[in-house]
Amino acid sequence: MCVCVSVVNKRGIKTADFQVYKLAQSEGVFSAFHSDMSDLVEKLDDEEVQEILKTGTDLRQYSQQIEKEFNEVENRSISDYIKESQNIASLHTQIRACDDTLERMENMLTNFQHVLSNISTEITSLQKKSVSMSVQLTNRQSVRAQLSQFIEDMAVPEEMIAVIMETAVTEKEFLVNLNQLNHKLALVKELRFKESASANDVQDVLENLKVKAMARIRTYLMEQIHKFRKPMTNYQVPQNAMLKNKLFFEFILSNERQVAQEICGEYVDTMSKIYFSYFKSYSSRLAALQFEEAASKDDLMGVEDTVSKSLFSKTTSLKNKSTVFTIGNRGDVLNQQLEAPILVPHAQQKNKYSYEALFRSEQYALVDNACREYLFVTEFFMVRGSQAQELFNQIMGRTLSLLIKNVETYIADCFDCIAMFLCIHLILRYQLMCHKRCVPALDKYWDSLQAVIWPRLEVIFRTNIQSVRDCDPTRFTREMGPHYITRRYAEFSAAIVGISEHFPNELMSRLLLELQNEVECFILRMAAIFPARKEQLIYLINNYDLVLGVLMERTRDNSKEAEAFREQLTARSGEYVEEILAPHFGGIIQFVRECELMLEKEQTEEFRRQERRSLALVANFSANWKTALEEINKEVLLSFPSLVTGQTLLQLALTSLLQYYHRFHKLLTPNARSQLVNIHVIKMFIKKYSGSFNL
Repeated sequence: MCVCVSVVNKRGIKTADFQVYKLAQSEGVFSAFHSDMSDLVEKLDDEEVQEILKTGTDLRQYSQQIEKEFNEVENRSISDYIKESQNIASLHTQIRACDDTLERMENMLTNFQHVLSNISTEITSLQKKSVSMSVQLTNRQSVRAQLSQFIEDMAVPEEMIAVIMETAVTEKEFLVNLNQLNHKLALVKELRFKESASANDVQDVLENLKVKAMARIRTYLMEQIHKFRKPMTNYQVPQNAMLKNKLFFEFILSNERQVAQEICGEYVDTMSKIYFSYFKSYSSRLAALQFEEAASKDDLMGVEDTVSKSLFSKTTSLKNKSTVFTIGNRGDVLNQQLEAPILVPHAQQKNKYSYEALFRSEQYALVDNACREYLFVTEFFMVRGSQAQELFNQIMGRTLSLLIKNVETYIADCFDCIAMFLCIHLILRYQLMCHKRCVPALDKYWDSLQAVIWPRLEVIFRTNIQSVRDCDPTRFTREMGPHYITRRYAEFSAAIVGISEHFPNELMSRLLLELQNEVECFILRMAAIFPARKEQLIYLINNYDLVLGVLMERTRDNSKEAEAFREQLTARSGEYVEEILAPHFGGIIQFVRECELMLEKEQTEEFRRQERRSLALVANFSANWKTALEEINKEVLLSFPSLVTGQTLLQLALTSLLQYYHRFHKLLTPNARSQLVNIHVIKMFIKKYSGSFNL
């Protein structure tokens, strides 16, 4: 602090000291003084003022006194503070130094803040530059890769030119370079649409290579197609070779469609002729293996059975073959022989076959060849859907028409329903086989064959039905055994039902039902020629039993035909039992029925009057029952050619007799019962007629 000249102001304070006083006042040194003054003023409360006023003191004097005191106190305070002027000055200096230091620190921090702000801005800028450079690098790498690939695709290496020009087309190296050439051609073709200048640089070279490659490929494919024309050629070999190099046709198709159409047309023309020639020859040779004698209009179900009119009767080598109404082993063509090897005519010259066996061999040969051809066409010529079907029809159309015509020729004079029905089911199975091989191309052919066979089959079937309807029972001898028409029907019906198990047909079911109704009517008409009811029943049972036996042996037990004849047989058997028991035990049977009715109506008196009648019946039974049973046994066994049927009817008759006898025993009086033969004796006697009879 500077030292000033001592000048006393009006209050007697030196100027220098006054400056110190002002400095102290400015620095808050007089805060204590003012505090003391405030305390003094606070002491002058209202009571003191009132006291002064009461004493009459002059306020001006009092005010001057107070001011004087204030001055004294102020002077003393100033004096005290002047003594501390050095300390205050030192304090002021320190405060100023602190302010300077704080100001410098503030400036320094402000600079730091500014520098940090600049650094953050630079980091953000660097990050943006880094991202931009990364994107640029990625784009340039992508462009570089695409450009490198483009250059590689566009360039035509000398090695590729040499391979295309000189290497054999069957070599793998040729295929690899041909694939590359195809790719380059497609790329150049695309660039030409975009008017790319780079395409013009290689276009001429690639066009020349394309022409050379197509010429060599065309020559190779034509050679393979011409191999089909050589006699005794296994055309699966050239086909496999063509499939192995199917890229050839793809290359030609994508670059020159006219050449592709030429190759396809040459293949179609060649294979069409080959298949037509093969199947024409094969069909004619197969026809020579057919049985010489076929079914005719005289081989109908209702036509009289003579040796001269039976199927296959003239050829001794066919003695094990079935007749027109019996399936025998002919059904094997649908099962074991369905996919058997085809017949080789020159190796089977000494054997004869039915038409369905020849039909199976021919159609299976067609299935194998047609399926293989369709799959080859779709894969090699790259066609699908209607295009594949059209191309297949161009190849196989003539052959299919030939086979349909051959079937029409045979069917026109065919009277063998079983053969035609077997052919229909062969068609259904082979059609399913084609679908499993993913070959729908023959569907129309199969439908055409069925359209040829079904009408003729229905006509001949109805002709057989009409032949049964027109039969005159009076023309036949009175024999109670199974009629040959019944046997024919049984065998024929079992054959049709057995064939239809896996592929039922509504039309065939209706025809079978019509035939069944006509046969049943015929059996009833034949039974009517016998005068006695028992003879009629024997005839009916023999015929129903024959039909049921054949049906149960050849078909399912629950077939509709078997169930219908089972009901008829059961009803007629029950009636026959009543008929054979009536002559020997009719009195007892009548007595049982009448007495049970009396008891049911509670006619007790009338029932009691039957005792004399019952005694007569008991006596007659005791005298004749053994003889009667022997006669019944003999009659039943002689009436039925089937031992099983006769034994069954005998057991049924004896069972019915025991039931009537037991009911008769219950109706007798104690007196009559004592005279009746013990039922156990009768049972023991019956056992000798049937050891397995369950009593």
